[in-house]
Amino acid sequence: MEVPKYDGNIHPDEWINDIQKYFKLKNINDVKIAISFVDPIISLPAEIDSLEKLRNALKEDISFTVFKNTNKRLLRLLKYIPERKKGETPKFISKFRKYCYNAEINDIEEQKNYFCHSLPNNNDNYFYNYLSEFTKRKENIKSMNDLIREFEEIVTDELNLIRNESIVALKHVATGKYLSSIENIHYTTGSKSQVAFVSSQVLGPNALWKIIFAKNCYYDSHKGQHDYIYDSHNIKIQHIDYYKYLGINSGSYKSPISEHTEVSCGEYYHTDWKVNHSRLENSQRYLKSNDVVNLSTKKFYDNNGEYINDGYEAFLRSHDIQFSIGNDTFQELVCHNERLGGNDEWCIELIKQD
Repeated sequence: MEVPKYDGNIHPDEWINDIQKYFKLKNINDVKIAISFVDPIISLPAEIDSLEKLRNALKEDISFTVFKNTNKRLLRLLKYIPERKKGETPKFISKFRKYCYNAEINDIEEQKNYFCHSLPNNNDNYFYNYLSEFTKRKENIKSMNDLIREFEEIVTDELNLIRNESIVALKHVATGKYLSSIENIHYTTGSKSQVAFVSSQVLGPNALWKIIFAKNCYYDSHKGQHDYIYDSHNIKIQHIDYYKYLGINSGSYKSPISEHTEVSCGEYYHTDWKVNHSRLENSQRYLKSNDVVNLSTKKFYDNNGEYINDGYEAFLRSHDIQFSIGNDTFQELVCHNERLGGNDEWCIELIKQD
């Protein structure tokens, strides 16, 4: 083991710890040997007879003030690069802790302030706002371990966010079954379009959908890989195998049994679905996997086919009511404008992100 000279570019505590390891390894205990490793440019008092006095003397030298101030500046310059942009979270955390140690920043409030300064602050629709998410959690942080734990959860949450063109499944909360569609199976009543329904509690290929930004969302195709779905965003829901869109027909067709508005799949549907968190206590800016939401669209025809100038909001619902097509039975899927309830809740599950 080699002990480097002390020249003011290492924290005195760290250097003294190395000296102590060296002494133990060599089975010696002579402070004069330790002093011999101190660079002559650093002036030491004549009467140093212990490693503790040497430590204190090194901390009183002006070089240590420069060292601490330099590390404070490094903290100010430190910036977190998200993992999606090839950043490495462990290295970032390691540097942050090291700079705090070197600068002797031990107060957790001061540490939190420096940490906030290192996080990206993005106020657009293309990037995750790490600063905003961290600020929400500041009150829960009482130690450096708390800080790292909370930030790790933020980084993990970001990976579970729903983005433009994410592949998802929509589980009906009340019945635990998935929103589905099957090619070439059509309603025998109403629009006679491709049927949309709620099926098995086991996820299958008929229940996979792509989330696509509606035209009224802020969207830049060049930045599409960074675009997130927010609460109250409008989206289109496209089946990944059949490329057809979930929606309501431009006409006013009634569902097979309950005679609410029929929901089906079509190639040219222009239906936009507004996403809202259904439980206020879980409400947040971003939509992430396993959030429970309500889905609604604007309906411009009443059930008698009469046009409504401003339209009204109609919510996606399923229930235990079943209808038959040939020998097969399906759980009905409808839109309605009645009071919201448990049958209107959908759990969005992230399956894949491009």
